[in-house]
Amino acid sequence: MMNESAMLPSILSQSREGMDIWVILVAALVVVAATTAMLFLLQFINLWVQAFMSNARVSMYDLIGMKLRKVNARTIVITKIRAVKAGLEMTTNDLETHYLAGGHVPDVITSLIAADRARIHLPFKTACAIDLAGRDMLDAVRTSVTPRVIDCPSSSSGKASIDGVAKDGIQLKARARVTVRTSIERLIGGATEETIIARVGEGIVTSIGSAADYKQVLANPGTISKWVLEKGLDSGTAFEILSIDIADVDVGTNIGAQLQADQAEADMRRFQAEAEQRAAMARAREAEMSALVQENRAKVVEAEAAVPFAIAGAFRSGNF
Repeated sequence: MMNESAMLPSILSQSREGMDIWVILVAALVVVAATTAMLFLLQFINLWVQAFMSNARVSMYDLIGMKLRKVNARTIVITKIRAVKAGLEMTTNDLETHYLAGGHVPDVITSLIAADRARIHLPFKTACAIDLAGRDMLDAVRTSVTPRVIDCPSSSSGKASIDGVAKDGIQLKARARVTVRTSIERLIGGATEETIIARVGEGIVTSIGSAADYKQVLANPGTISKWVLEKGLDSGTAFEILSIDIADVDVGTNIGAQLQADQAEADMRRFQAEAEQRAAMARAREAEMSALVQENRAKVVEAEAAVPFAIAGAFRSGNF
């Protein structure tokens, strides 16, 4: 009994030492986990505080989700702060969705702010669709506010002017400047500036060609721009044509006279060819007749040579 009572304190002491070790291990694991969690959360504290102080309503859960989804949390938070300060209503999920789709979130928000200040109706989804379509959304809004001037023909085409011919055959060389404004509603699927330039060029050529006299065009170049503008050339494009101004009209060559001269030269060559053909036929006929004369002469000589033989035969037969 004395031995058992002596061993009991020793067993209790060993169990206490084992429990202390487990407590220390658990405490160490808790400390490590807490430290890791604090270090993980510290990278979001600054962004969360910024969003909270700006009333942007970005939770810590959203920031952790962005990290796991490989979304640039700073871009989303700063962009949403700008949107909130500008009075735009949108959720964090909307911004994340556009970011994951490959869109340019800061540019879209900048465009929305500019459109809102310019009192242009531009929904967030429409702006995202335009951005994903590859259009420069910010430039589109700027052009919608401040119209752009397009040269026709463009400098990249390599042409100095648009050439047309009036009904009297005189060529006119014109240059135009087209003032356009972006139409946000038609920006998705609308044609680009190249279509505007091509249509205006075609309209100028048609307008010049319908003029009875080139002097009418020179006297009033505004008739060209008026006629072209009435054709609604901006339909189906991403722009609205505000004005078409004829910058310059120059007189070119006399196409009618040149065509007549070319026709006369072609007729002369045709007549010469026909005359040479007739001359060749006459020479061939002359040679043919000469050969026929020689053939007839040979027959006459042959007939003359047969006369003496006939006379001799007559003498011999006594029928002379």
